[in-house]
Amino acid sequence: MYRTHTCGELRLANAGQEVTLSGWVQRVRDKGALIWIDLRDRYGITQLFLQDGVSDPKLIEQARSFGREYVLQAKGTVVERESKNPNMPTGEIEIKVSEFNLLNASKVPPFTIEDESDGGDDLRMKYRYLDLRRNPVRRNLELRHNMAILVRNYLSNLNFLEIETPFLIKSTPEGARDFVVPSRMNPGEFYALPQSPQQYKQLLMVAGFDRYFQIVRCFRDEDLRADRQPEFTQIDCEMSFVEQEDVLNTFEGLAKHLFKEIKGIEFDKFPRMTWHDAMKYYGSDKPDIRFGMKFVELNDVAKGKGFGLFDGAELVVGINAEGCAEYTRKQLDQLTEFVKRPQVGAGGMVYIKYNADGTFKSSVDKFYTADDLKKFADKFGAKPGDLMLILCGPAMKTRKQLNELRLEMGNQLGLRNPQKFAPLWVIDFPLLEWDDETQRYYAMHHPFTAPKPEDEYLLDDPSKWGEIRANAYDIVMNGSEVGGGSIRIHDRVLQNKMFHTLGFTDEQAQEQFGFLMGAFEYGAPPHAGLAFGFDRLCSIFAGADSIRDFIAFPKNNSGRDVMSGSPAPLAKEQLEELEIKLDLKDQKA
Repeated sequence: MYRTHTCGELRLANAGQEVTLSGWVQRVRDKGALIWIDLRDRYGITQLFLQDGVSDPKLIEQARSFGREYVLQAKGTVVERESKNPNMPTGEIEIKVSEFNLLNASKVPPFTIEDESDGGDDLRMKYRYLDLRRNPVRRNLELRHNMAILVRNYLSNLNFLEIETPFLIKSTPEGARDFVVPSRMNPGEFYALPQSPQQYKQLLMVAGFDRYFQIVRCFRDEDLRADRQPEFTQIDCEMSFVEQEDVLNTFEGLAKHLFKEIKGIEFDKFPRMTWHDAMKYYGSDKPDIRFGMKFVELNDVAKGKGFGLFDGAELVVGINAEGCAEYTRKQLDQLTEFVKRPQVGAGGMVYIKYNADGTFKSSVDKFYTADDLKKFADKFGAKPGDLMLILCGPAMKTRKQLNELRLEMGNQLGLRNPQKFAPLWVIDFPLLEWDDETQRYYAMHHPFTAPKPEDEYLLDDPSKWGEIRANAYDIVMNGSEVGGGSIRIHDRVLQNKMFHTLGFTDEQAQEQFGFLMGAFEYGAPPHAGLAFGFDRLCSIFAGADSIRDFIAFPKNNSGRDVMSGSPAPLAKEQLEELEIKLDLKDQKA
């Protein structure tokens, strides 16, 4: 056999045993009379040793030929270490080697396989199979595995069935761009890879399966950032004969179960906030509530004093940074430059210092007296030592800009501790959102989301479409959306009305969604669902910003797998077989 034990399991109780270990060479330390080799596998590191004058000279010569990442089998006796290492689980023992078997040699790796590697992101992505040997990445994938097991067991105990849905489906025009797959047997026709199993899980409800879930791969051809990948994983769920409260309680229970089992943290009931309040007080539909700095609207105290920017603005709004009145002019200038960045887009920033001695200093002293500034402070509930930061402009745009400033202040003040967790339900989203470019409404979630029953009548009045609330909900954690869902439309008449609202003709709706609409004619039950972003959920549990290290083989910011070299051109023969014509001069060789 290749091994009797792993490199992480031997302890002092095993002293005197003859063992066989297999693994990778972490490092070789040659001190002349003594040679130590750290042998590593997925489970840990065990120290091997040889001694000049005691060990076989051929073994010593062999040991000196080994390099980093060589794959070895080592046989020997477990002995107590003279110099113990309390930082290693195996630190009380070492292996006195009696035999080596070189299983495979290794080139010198392009970066060190250590917890703190000297390899940059691009290099480690290119050699991802080496990066996966590092403990931090391994621990991330172990966390992912453990969370998946807990999810499956929890939902299974609630009578959910895990059912697989197709990966080759029909393309639909709503939502993000589809990845498409040509069909060789049906020339000129294409499948799409699913952005989610939405329609199929609704069909499973029509089929009477009552409670469905799937830990499923999904695909979206969209611009990428740290928390997005072109292929990602959802915990996808659907339930029949439920109302919103049933869904929220079920999946809040799942989240609490994961926190208790993985992090040892218990929560009371998750707070809830309407979308309207989230935007009003935080400028975001996924507010980070680990810290305060709620928005304060200031129109009544800011306007009418001759300051043109405030007087002409739709909204004057700000935040109070407690204890920050000592910020220097340089720090305030840096904050001003921050809000002027194209990613934020503000024209500038006004500040008011409420000094420790009770006086005020602001960037608008020319327009506002001390009494005026005291009114600002009263609105904020500010106290001496605080710093008030104010933006103005179009209401929704300014709120979003202030959200970025609030998060930046949270970062600067250390208020966004990744090991602190603040869950939140955001409910009552708008059903529709207006797009200025195309001059039409789109579904904020998807076309199958039901309006709030009390708002359903507004579908008959196009001037009121922006006021319709959706029976939709998101679960937010630390400023990230980790899951979302809605009550679905299960009535064909209402679904047709929704399609018409979104600009579909009867023919277009039938072509795109006819199979689902047809199913609704055979007794569709009331149903609802939710999907967690599994990669993102894992990253939040680990306190990480990026989801990449929780995916075994992720893509880079350009959607490329630099390890395998995909995407790549197809051979001319493949293109001809698929009856796809390209100008091959434009393809890279």
